[in-house]
Amino acid sequence: MSKRDNVLLIHDMIESVQKIMTYTRDMSFDQFKSDSKTVDAVIRNFDIGEAANRLTENYKNNNPEIEWSHLRGFRNRIVHEYFGIDLEIVWHIIEENLPELLTVLKNKYPS
Repeated sequence: MSKRDNVLLIHDMIESVQKIMTYTRDMSFDQFKSDSKTVDAVIRNFDIGEAANRLTENYKNNNPEIEWSHLRGFRNRIVHEYFGIDLEIVWHIIEENLPELLTVLKNKYPS
């Protein structure tokens, strides 16, 4: 496994969040849960938790406004319980948490 620096990991996270938001733009929850390709693509891009896990502890400690443990925890649930994922929770995170996360990440490292 390659060692990526914090800046690259944050850019990976930004890219994944943007993909999720693009894939689900203009969709209702019912459309989302009925579209297995979109569900698969979204779940795959929630690897932002893996990127968060690889950030240095110093970086995470210096950026407490992001709930790093929640990102890692959600990623672990997706990876280890794929067929038991509650899509309502996924949808809630997409709508309620990802826009703010994207703003915080982009403010730290604008493209």
